[in-house]
Amino acid sequence: MILKKIHIIFSLIVFTSCNSDRLVNYHITKKKPVVDSYFGNKIIDNYRWLEDDLSEETEEWVDNQNLTTFNYLEKISYRKELKNRLESLWNYEKVSAPFKHGHYTYFFKNSGLQNQRVLYRSKDGLEPELFLDPNEFSEDGTTSLAGLSFSTDGSLLSYSISEAGSDWRKIITIKTETKKIIEDTIVDVKFSGVSWKSNEGFFYSSYDKPKGSELSDKTDQHKLYYHKLGTSQNEDKLIYGGSIEQKNRYVSGYVTDDDRFLVIEAAQRTSGNKLFIKDLTKQSEIRPIIDNYSSNTSLIDNTRNKLFLITDYSTPNKKVVTVDYNDLSVLKWNDFIPETDFVLNISKGGGYFFASYMIDAISKVYQIDYRGKLIREIKLPGIGTSSGFNAKKNDKELYFSFTNYFTPASIYKFNIRSGEYKNHWTPSIDFDSNSYISKQVFYNSKDGTKIPMIITHKKGIKLNGQNPTILYGYGGFNISITPRFSVPNIVWMEQGGIYAVPNIRGGGEYGKKWHDAGIKTQKQNVFDDFIAAAEYLIENNFTSSKFLAIRGGSNGGLLVGATMTQRPDLMKVALPAVGVLDMLRYHKFTSGAGWAYDYGTSEQSEEMFNYLKDYSPVHNIKGNAVYPATLITTSDHDDRVVPAHSFKFAAELQSKDSGLNPILIRIEKNAGHGFGTPINKIIDQYADIFGFALYNMGYLALPKKLRL
Repeated sequence: MILKKIHIIFSLIVFTSCNSDRLVNYHITKKKPVVDSYFGNKIIDNYRWLEDDLSEETEEWVDNQNLTTFNYLEKISYRKELKNRLESLWNYEKVSAPFKHGHYTYFFKNSGLQNQRVLYRSKDGLEPELFLDPNEFSEDGTTSLAGLSFSTDGSLLSYSISEAGSDWRKIITIKTETKKIIEDTIVDVKFSGVSWKSNEGFFYSSYDKPKGSELSDKTDQHKLYYHKLGTSQNEDKLIYGGSIEQKNRYVSGYVTDDDRFLVIEAAQRTSGNKLFIKDLTKQSEIRPIIDNYSSNTSLIDNTRNKLFLITDYSTPNKKVVTVDYNDLSVLKWNDFIPETDFVLNISKGGGYFFASYMIDAISKVYQIDYRGKLIREIKLPGIGTSSGFNAKKNDKELYFSFTNYFTPASIYKFNIRSGEYKNHWTPSIDFDSNSYISKQVFYNSKDGTKIPMIITHKKGIKLNGQNPTILYGYGGFNISITPRFSVPNIVWMEQGGIYAVPNIRGGGEYGKKWHDAGIKTQKQNVFDDFIAAAEYLIENNFTSSKFLAIRGGSNGGLLVGATMTQRPDLMKVALPAVGVLDMLRYHKFTSGAGWAYDYGTSEQSEEMFNYLKDYSPVHNIKGNAVYPATLITTSDHDDRVVPAHSFKFAAELQSKDSGLNPILIRIEKNAGHGFGTPINKIIDQYADIFGFALYNMGYLALPKKLRL
């Protein structure tokens, strides 16, 4: 008690705004020790019981934590102002690029604040009609549209839905002309697209339903099925998977545009896949194109027997190769688009390929014909991120979008023959992008590796070390973080805030080598890169430790958890979202074992166990450390990274709380890992996150007056 009083006095002296009403009386989390042994090392898990998402005791803990958190957040006077500004700025019409199927042209639209975007269609230039409205799937907007797949002639549509943000899906098939459902719903589908074979039926993937909790129990035997239209699901034919001898956690199947080939990808982990092909026009066996997990290889297209593959086999930055269906040996692969110094992504449309390269996380796009001839570089509207460049083989035009950190995504119509494009749609939004600037810098990490970082803010801010700053990172799974517009980030920057994103190792910005430099026993490189980014921002007076918040989600939540436990002095606020935080047990839940390419596992070897233990956020919380103000966010239906990670991290932090900074967890109900979350929930989340961050940086009022 005496120690707590000292903390209160100290906080009032050091930082005026850290007054006593900030100190939180946490709900006490019971300890029920479970002891695990790893290579003779005893590890105590006091909060194993929080892994049981079916337990009433866990549900009660969630309710108590939310009560504490929202009681705290309600003290932030300007939280409502932030919410109002988020709503105001978000309330603009958003339209997708059109896409054609059958006799109709389809597009998505959100009028402004609709929880889910709506699918419209038009025919022969007539006024668009509403085709499918996911906002009617559930009263609270938590059931979302998760995917679309049209039959070859466009007369049928199978669409998948996600309930409460779960990765489990249901597939519903309708006639597009009448919008009538034509058969029973396919259930228990997960990590799957839908790919039609003509109009006869479709391929999809799923796991056997867990016997316990479908939100947390392990799922590691993925299977590809064929569903023939008009038959029941229990008659669906198993095409690939199900072997006890060789489990594949991720299996997908897709049919080529000419309906000739079924292509199957099978993977045990999130990197590396086998690739198979089957001729659907005759009785034929499934044949391997590449029968090991050493590369990431996919089929892009075919012209009769000639197959076009994109691969990082022996080429870390990827290339496109061709091979004849009759002789699939790797030795017969021919380079079509050779590897360059930059990472390649490929799309196709109108009889051409579109090669998109990331150059220091910035897009460049080239048009190439099917003989391999470079047609042109497509001069993009600016420096940022382009996406799209997809169309059917006979289309004469396609669409692409362009965006960056302060430019809302606009859509452009591209003439495939001439290479000319014009604006198709630009959003009308209450925001002046000319008032903002992005700057890319390069800084040295701990081992001397140069890391790029894009820093975005209002023009004219003073570099005095007092700017509220969010440092956002991911650093894993070969995923590249490229410039994209975000309403919440703009609201943050309107307050005079800075938004900084380093492209740290573990991501895909510089290819497979960059990814592999941040995995397993190289994972510390990722944290070092992020720490060095924070140090750069502080050393160059963009901000200081008193005004720095670190944020990341999923693998980025791990990044935040590891950084705040290794360098708690470096930031004022930590915002780990849906994070992987218990590195000794992550592989025990849902499809977590598939992440072992990036992480390794605690059971793999004593070396790997020790490495994981030494950075696992849950296992590196010290009783004598002062941790930053922390708002952990997760969702009760997250079956990608189960919320038990966040629960245990919060409980451990609170049990060792210094009393100087709040340690809170915000648990969203009826939401998942992020996909399909209703707009109203997203707005509430960001108002809470930004309010918490600014409040703990010392702002009793908003730093800048909102433009309302």
